[in-house]
Amino acid sequence: MTENRTRRRPAGADGGGALYGLGLIGALVYYLGAADGLAEGALGVLKALVWPAFVVYDLLRLLGG
Repeated sequence: MTENRTRRRPAGADGGGALYGLGLIGALVYYLGAADGLAEGALGVLKALVWPAFVVYDLLRLLGG
């Protein structure tokens, strides 16, 4: 006999995924709009995938002086 249990998660637990998704779309628009060629466009797609790393780096650089 198996029990049908549902996992309960706190409300708003998926907010980070939505924020990352919106940021990904915004980063894609920015980087692809600024690209002059195919190589820069491909690099822009890669940068858009890791945009949170750029944000954290810049924030820590600003806080560190």
